Amino acid sequence: MKLKSNISITVLFSFIFFLMMSCNEKSLNGIDESTSDDIGHPSLILTKQGVKDIRANLGNIPIFDKTLAATQIEVDAEIENGFDVPTPKDYSGGYTHETHKKNYVLMQKAGALYQILNDDKYAQFVKDMLFEYAKQYPTWPIHPKPRSYARGKLFWQCLNDSNWLVYTSQAYDCIYDFLTEEERNTLETDLFRPFADHISKDSPQFFNRVHNHATWGNSAVGMIALAMDDAELLDRALNGVTDESFDPDEKDNDGGYIRKEGQKIGFYANVDEPFSPDGYFTEGPYYQRYASYPFLIFAQALQNKKPEHKVFEYKDGVLIKSVNALLNLSNAKGEFFLLNDAQKGMSYYNASLISTVDIGYHFGGNNPELLSIAKMQDEVTLDDAGLAVALGIKEGKEKPFVKKSIELSDGANGDEGAVGILRHDDLELVFKYTAHGLSHGHFDKLSFALFEAGEEVVQDYGMGRFVNIEQKGGGNYLKEGTTWAKQTIAHNTLVQNETSQFQGKYDIGSKFHSNRYVFSVEDENVKVASAKEDNAYPETKLHRTMVTIKDENYESPFILDILRVTSESANQYDLPFYFLGHIMQADFEYSKLNTPEILGKSDGYQHLYKEASASVKDGNIKLNWLLNNKFYTYSAVSNNKDEAIIGRIGATDPDFNLRNEQTLILRKKNVKNALFVSTIESHGTYNPVSELAVNAYSHIKNIEVVHDSKEYTAIQIDTKNDKSKVFIISNENNDKDKEHKLTINNKEYTWKGAYKLTENN
Repeated sequence: MKLKSNISITVLFSFIFFLMMSCNEKSLNGIDESTSDDIGHPSLILTKQGVKDIRANLGNIPIFDKTLAATQIEVDAEIENGFDVPTPKDYSGGYTHETHKKNYVLMQKAGALYQILNDDKYAQFVKDMLFEYAKQYPTWPIHPKPRSYARGKLFWQCLNDSNWLVYTSQAYDCIYDFLTEEERNTLETDLFRPFADHISKDSPQFFNRVHNHATWGNSAVGMIALAMDDAELLDRALNGVTDESFDPDEKDNDGGYIRKEGQKIGFYANVDEPFSPDGYFTEGPYYQRYASYPFLIFAQALQNKKPEHKVFEYKDGVLIKSVNALLNLSNAKGEFFLLNDAQKGMSYYNASLISTVDIGYHFGGNNPELLSIAKMQDEVTLDDAGLAVALGIKEGKEKPFVKKSIELSDGANGDEGAVGILRHDDLELVFKYTAHGLSHGHFDKLSFALFEAGEEVVQDYGMGRFVNIEQKGGGNYLKEGTTWAKQTIAHNTLVQNETSQFQGKYDIGSKFHSNRYVFSVEDENVKVASAKEDNAYPETKLHRTMVTIKDENYESPFILDILRVTSESANQYDLPFYFLGHIMQADFEYSKLNTPEILGKSDGYQHLYKEASASVKDGNIKLNWLLNNKFYTYSAVSNNKDEAIIGRIGATDPDFNLRNEQTLILRKKNVKNALFVSTIESHGTYNPVSELAVNAYSHIKNIEVVHDSKEYTAIQIDTKNDKSKVFIISNENNDKDKEHKLTINNKEYTWKGAYKLTENN
């Protein structure tokens, strides 16, 4: 049943009361000047001084004014329509789930409008909704949907209950002084404290973790603690709850361990462990985007209410560093790279990133580059941080946020691998050599993806999930997320014996990380990222080097990819290449099957169709394809024992949960050691209006391995303009000051550092 907020009588009464009290010299935010220096309320996201400053600037801060007007229109319409507080029953995407989700967002926005516009109708709307929740909440059992390892009451998982409390705490703070003491006691006794207890004391398996779930839980309890001035709840948020029945073998729904023996818990533990010193979040940018809101919104509240904690200085200011790291983990269009579980298309235009950018600017030294992101977002938060950004933009302080090549370390101490991003003109190459990434991690060590002008060219599949689409598994993770998306064969990296890295087991994969070898981007003509992986397969070592090379004779840089495999035993090695687009030409003779065959039985192979195959010859193979009216070519060194397989995703998929996209797999059978060498070029365009193809063919004539030993690997690249380059890498010594000498085909090469690119003419 829709409930109408009792606004008209309240507004009239408030207006009369305002006239009666005007002689008391009240300040603009309705608080006596004599106590305006006290912290009081609001004090979490909006502050009393912030409200004064916002009101003083209204009408002169365009981006803030625009956001405010849009928010007012939205909330006014919802007030007119009335609200519903339905009995919970649905998964994500269902009516009750989406309604409770809408309610907490509306309350947060209405609370801010009350403070900024000084209009009681917004406070009354929040009050009426909160009291309806306070009436209903004690009557609701645990949510009826059983899927989660930690079930909520409003939602099917405690995670979403925590979302509700993080937002609703802000609304409560904003209307705190609108309520009588008796009304506050009712809300705190019947709603907020039982709510906080359920997601913490009643659900330690959810609350006492190092995971984005616990970050939301810790922040939710911390936010309501600050709103209610409850020291015990605040301590619980920061340090976790005592859990006498802790089971170190307990796992969540994604197969990740709840907690390790001796692991710290609470909000600070969730800052300490998942973030590297560079600000990289080990779960990857998709979940960093999701977790950045509770991390930063609670930090903002803690800084405003309890500045003695100096939360933005904690761990050398890592929360502010994380803002810069996260923005750098997006492509030219602002979409986040698909590292671990991630949905395609998520970007810094998401609402949580508006808060992230604004808080990062306000509390991080007013970095003018963040203003350019905020300006593109075209929206700010309706609080002190949003005002700071709006004033910065108004005053013309913004500078471009320039995304450069960058390496972001992984691990609490920055010693568990890294993500390397090579940016060269319009190309962005993302190379993953990290730790596993907690329960959202994939078995894809040394994988990569490639973008041009913000468009995926060589893809990472992402997650097996249709978020908040009820028809697809209630909007939650699908079984194919485990059987396909996390498996090694779903990525652009090496698979041994049709088995995923670490046997596809989280228990094993979570113990190891890849190792950084070289990251060098000082030379504008050649940029190098190189890493090693020694634990993905027993007695097998992988070393991959990704290079972007700018040749002055051609418009676009190209990619050189060198993957060395050394093993104690003979194996089958598969290296998939997930190009996006339409095949124009393959220069090798292949046999296309009349009926596609399923490629394998497990480890993701059961989800691949084999559509064509070829036994290739010594030399090179080339695949030329068209994407977004641009031509690309993949060239790979081959020998006559190799097999090329053209495959397609979508086998063993009765519910059509997988995208039917192609791959080219280069297979080497029954070998101990192997060397995969290839190049990727962007080299031409097609105009569908003029119907002209320009530079439709590869510029590279030949790739050849001219030296390969334990110590060095050298690749010669010949182009069609009769030019030749040689790239050499030292496989054993990455010291940038080490001097090397190597003779190849009677020619001596000398250089300093781990690698060299030289003309060979």
